[in-house]
Amino acid sequence: MTAWTTSPEHRAWLRTERLRLLDFGRHAALPGGGAGWLDVEGRPDLDRGIETWITARTVHTYSLGALLGVPGARDVARGALAGLFGPQAPLRDREHGGWFARVARDGTVQDGDKQCYQHAFVVLAASTAVAAGLDGATELFDEATTTFLERFWDDAAGMCVDAYDRTFAELDPYRGVNGNMHAVEAMLAAGDLTGDVAWRDRALRVARRVVTEARAHDWRIPEHYDATWTADLDLNRQRPDDPFKPYGATVGHGFEWSRLLVHLEASTGAEDLLTAARALFARAAADGWAVDGREGFVYTTDWTGAPVVRDRMHWVPAEATAAAAVLHARTGDEDYARSYATWWDHVATAFVDTERGSWHHQLDATNTPTDTVWPGKPDLYHAVQATLLPVAPLSPGLAVAVRDGLVPTRTDA
Repeated sequence: MTAWTTSPEHRAWLRTERLRLLDFGRHAALPGGGAGWLDVEGRPDLDRGIETWITARTVHTYSLGALLGVPGARDVARGALAGLFGPQAPLRDREHGGWFARVARDGTVQDGDKQCYQHAFVVLAASTAVAAGLDGATELFDEATTTFLERFWDDAAGMCVDAYDRTFAELDPYRGVNGNMHAVEAMLAAGDLTGDVAWRDRALRVARRVVTEARAHDWRIPEHYDATWTADLDLNRQRPDDPFKPYGATVGHGFEWSRLLVHLEASTGAEDLLTAARALFARAAADGWAVDGREGFVYTTDWTGAPVVRDRMHWVPAEATAAAAVLHARTGDEDYARSYATWWDHVATAFVDTERGSWHHQLDATNTPTDTVWPGKPDLYHAVQATLLPVAPLSPGLAVAVRDGLVPTRTDA
């Protein structure tokens, strides 16, 4: 079969879908700076205030749009960036440094914790904004990377700590892999932008530790740890669908780590990562895809692989298709190309909302839209990246690749 990733028609479809997604979020930027959580129609849900992770992911996504030449994307990226940097930036803590997790629309701090997950996305956003030439992006990058290294990078452990209180005085004993995963993404972006190999070395240390843990658990990734980096396999057993700390193994993260390992290999030459990338992909596919008699990926499993949360989250097939694309590009294995096509068919029929735009963020076990975990359609980060990664090189990352003309933008490319 001809791989979809090399088909001009499929690439044209990806481009059309990418433009449709970016059009959906064109109102995401808020007056006064920052980006809103989008509702099902693409309007900011003002009751949710302004969150750093949503804002940073909007900066990243629309900076990519600006680099690709999408009219209006730069204005959205610029408006979102104003929430992170500048004298009036509502999310920036000018007293203690770093960025609040969430503020109200009037600037009142609603969640003052300083979280690795949020700060990793600020580094990613700043990296992409610098590549796109946004005003203030260089200053944001300098501040974000300094804060990240000083507060979150634990050189002794070769991992990132997870969260502090507002003043950075009290460090939470919880350690998490989710924040570290997005830290790897951000560190690769920073390394691509600056050429500083130290960023890639840090990312490699994190990845190798996660691989060691996954290998010991039959390639299911333990996500939750205590301050000594001892895994807590039962965390949130009574609240298994937590949006950021779900119980058990998260299928989508198996795919996401698989993809990141391929990018790391391409960036560093660390050939030992490919075997792990393939094993993580195989485990996630076997545990997650259509295991309950219907198409779609279950959200989580227990440590034997039995489904726990059977709802389907939009970001999981986004990461699954991206992982299949990069593994096919790396290995030429046609099984990855077949999985890629199967899973995009599922996205197109079950997740893509042709009436109101974007993708449904959550489906139940019957593939019917629901909103118990993800109400609305909060942001576009996973979906937009899923349309770009299949046509991008394995290294450098998206921002530098698009900036340097390494990503085809014509429909016949």
